[in-house]
Amino acid sequence: MGSARGAGETNTALAAVILETGRSHAALARKVNELAALQGVVTRYDKASVTRWLQGMTPRDRAPEFIAAALADFLGRPLTPVDLGFSEQPQRPVVARALAYREDVGETLHTLAELGSTDISRRSLLGAVPYIATALMDPQRQWLLWLLEAEQTPRLEVVAGSGPVQQVQAMIEMFDEMDNRFGGAGVRASIVHYLSTELTPMLQQRNLPTHQRRLLYTSAAKLAAMAGWCSYDSADYGLAERYMIQALRLCAEGGDRVLGGQILAGMSHLATSLGNPAEGVSLARAGIATAKSAGSPLGLMRLHAMAARSYAILGDSRQATASLLAAGKRLDVSQGPAEESPWVRFLDHHYLEAEAALVHRDLGEAAQAERLAMASVEANSDRRRRQAISRSVLATAFLQQNRLDEAVGTASNAVDLLAGVHSERSVQALRDFRARLAPHRGEAIVRDFERKARPILGTAA
Repeated sequence: MGSARGAGETNTALAAVILETGRSHAALARKVNELAALQGVVTRYDKASVTRWLQGMTPRDRAPEFIAAALADFLGRPLTPVDLGFSEQPQRPVVARALAYREDVGETLHTLAELGSTDISRRSLLGAVPYIATALMDPQRQWLLWLLEAEQTPRLEVVAGSGPVQQVQAMIEMFDEMDNRFGGAGVRASIVHYLSTELTPMLQQRNLPTHQRRLLYTSAAKLAAMAGWCSYDSADYGLAERYMIQALRLCAEGGDRVLGGQILAGMSHLATSLGNPAEGVSLARAGIATAKSAGSPLGLMRLHAMAARSYAILGDSRQATASLLAAGKRLDVSQGPAEESPWVRFLDHHYLEAEAALVHRDLGEAAQAERLAMASVEANSDRRRRQAISRSVLATAFLQQNRLDEAVGTASNAVDLLAGVHSERSVQALRDFRARLAPHRGEAIVRDFERKARPILGTAA
């Protein structure tokens, strides 16, 4: 473990870890800049910056978090800024505990209640909440062990019930509707408050009937996963990771394999979007193993689509294409949303079109990306977040075909759609497009777009 140092004192802990990675100072600086950009932070570090860190300078703001994440990615094990000799961040112990998949579900409930209450009421006490890619490895392993040991469960979990179960289900539906209409940032606090102050105490009661308790655990897992997605949509990636890990543990207690697969799909999406596509593939495959005998073709369709997304970013065209084909086959055998678990009824062929458009974009297959993104835009006229993301993909497809005017016009429409919608995923999709405009910044139409988009996207790197 590292320790805080005085100003100007050589950072031997950081030096030792950099030496262990075998990477150059320039490679570390590039990785830090990439990870920061994925979280909407513009940094311009270079090899001289790394030298200054080694000489004892502590970088500002969230930089120690990004340095730790970069080095952890190189080594394949978790690291914190403290491990690298930087001063300890003002962080509550619950931030570390929430990365663990606990065997005792009572500890999970306690962790979730404390994390939620601190998140909502005393946010400043959380301090920095870093996203740590390698922290997803143990929860994935623990889940797969549970899967091997668990008794056979019904093909589809029954999620209906009476009394408190019905009430919780109604709340989930209401939160879901608000999320779709206004974006995750607008509803996140309400979900976390309900989960930590209403549902968690309910599960801590000792006199609940077994069947009802299982259904409530499943509902709590769904709400924790929703809190994770909404945190993701608010660019709180470290919190998103922690809520998803706790959701997976609660899901094991409820025994719902369809929902477990969907939580793993969310983890895969998060890992891939934050620059860890290999981990994204692993999480998607764990989800496929979870859901393959759960009677949910739509759930499997989404998991194969997540694998395709990860393979595309890795540049593996063969595996990405195979995963898309597998997703299409699962969609073909589904009897429709009404015959599936409520957890996957939002999935349909329009969802697959949107995800496939992203895959083809990342593989550089512009014509296919254009066709699918256009279909997604037309199908999602009432969902501004999905519209904005699909228009960003469509804009990139136009750009890849040297159709600059159409590209910028489409992206400009996406910016207009984000008025009143708080969605960092939509913003990141547009930032990705803006970065691709760099070779064209001499064009007046591009400068006009960048001025228009700056209030929403921030300053370009």
